[in-house]
Amino acid sequence: MTQVGFWSIAQSRPTIVAVIEASGRTVTAGELLEQSHRLVHGLRALGLERGDSVALAAPNCSETLALFMAVTQAGMYLVPVNWHLTAPEIAYVLQDSNAKVFIAAERIAAVSREAADAAGVPSTARFAIGEIEGFQPFAALTRGQPSQLPDARSAGAPMTYTSGTTGRPKGVRRPVGVADPDTMAAAQAGFLSLFGIMPGSSGVHLVCAPLYHTAVLNFATNHLHLGHTLVLMDKWSPEQTLALIAQHRVTSSHMVPTMFNRLLKLPAAERERFDVSSLRHVIHSAAPCPVPTKQAMLDWWGPCIFEYYSASEGGGTLATPEQWLQKPGTVGKAWPISQIRILDDDRKPVPQGEIGTVWIRMGDFRFEYYKDSKKTADAWNDGFFTVGDAGYLDPDGFLFLCDRKADMIIAGGVNIYPAEIEAQLVTHPAVVDVAVFGIPHADFGEEVKAVVQLQPGRAGDAALTAELTAFLSSRVAKYKLPRSIDYVAELPRDPNGKLYKRKLRDPYWQGRSSAI
Repeated sequence: MTQVGFWSIAQSRPTIVAVIEASGRTVTAGELLEQSHRLVHGLRALGLERGDSVALAAPNCSETLALFMAVTQAGMYLVPVNWHLTAPEIAYVLQDSNAKVFIAAERIAAVSREAADAAGVPSTARFAIGEIEGFQPFAALTRGQPSQLPDARSAGAPMTYTSGTTGRPKGVRRPVGVADPDTMAAAQAGFLSLFGIMPGSSGVHLVCAPLYHTAVLNFATNHLHLGHTLVLMDKWSPEQTLALIAQHRVTSSHMVPTMFNRLLKLPAAERERFDVSSLRHVIHSAAPCPVPTKQAMLDWWGPCIFEYYSASEGGGTLATPEQWLQKPGTVGKAWPISQIRILDDDRKPVPQGEIGTVWIRMGDFRFEYYKDSKKTADAWNDGFFTVGDAGYLDPDGFLFLCDRKADMIIAGGVNIYPAEIEAQLVTHPAVVDVAVFGIPHADFGEEVKAVVQLQPGRAGDAALTAELTAFLSSRVAKYKLPRSIDYVAELPRDPNGKLYKRKLRDPYWQGRSSAI
């Protein structure tokens, strides 16, 4: 029988490399296993029990993975905190999640101290990866603790917080019970088989985005449950991504369309320097991928690019490379354990091919928004949940996404989906990144605004605005054209490519009723 599950694999094959950190340091499966066991004993020695939460704010490192493997065999919750947040934002997560322990990295020492103070975290519950004044060393959690398999094991889970791009973040919390951790590990590893990544396979998985993101953490740890090696990036760049793929013969990764766009903007000579032939499964999600971008990546990397639709709350759909080539732009068909419905604003089914809100069912799976019963109730309907995305199903059951309902522009009663405009504008040679959103208009309610980040050396002047408008004119209907285009040095995206559109849009709506 093929062996799956990190704890089992690491016990039988302790010398295999589990993690290659950004510094180049390698961590064996045996070392990671021993640390995870000691962490369980250390957390319990502090008084933590099943159902308690441990918060972590740290860049990609092996400690994050050891902590994940500890809490998910101790029936606890791991709360991965976006370490780019401000101190008040981190303090909110610490308080909202009822974190019993806070672990932070030296890189954000000042912010971590301020957040811990504001959240009232006791000094005995503060631990630092590195050195932070007033925090105990991370090693204190494991020092003197036994390295053997803990008793009373039960499956825990991550409790990730929504990004907060459309409001204050909420923890997505799934029940933890008495399920066997090894059984859950087998199920999590089995998820990768949807993409053709099978138990018993060998592989090297490139972690090129922060582990505090739900999908990044899940895909990384699922690969550990298959016995694969993780290569961690500290900060993403297109050049470093290609270099690591070539150096470590990477077989898989999880990316977002923004990364594809940046990779494709590299000069052809730079791209051709690196051997990417080892890639077998490059999986992407998080935002609609422009059809020209996806086609260009398939032309470059071959039929190894898989797309899925999901969220922190669950999922979803899958499009294999072959399916996408047959139906360009689709995010795929429902997973075997999932169902998709398209409903109108009254939660009634819409005719096939018409745009509505996407609702998902994943078996008997349930979640709640922690401490927000209203938001939880609004997200569920007849066993299906929604995160507010708009889309439609074609006659063959393939899902096509349009945009977030919250981002939709309503101009003179006409619905305009910014993602459609963004997908075209980003393909212009001068454009590195783009955001499209609605701003107030006296007659129509809203008008289309574009904000563009340019390639170095390009000037955002009237001539370029005219060029971009003409470029769009042959690609989208006239009523979808931006009435104005602004130029910025960089768009506000998080390190995983998620666009904080509110930071651009909200100033225009101050003192007014916006579309959201």
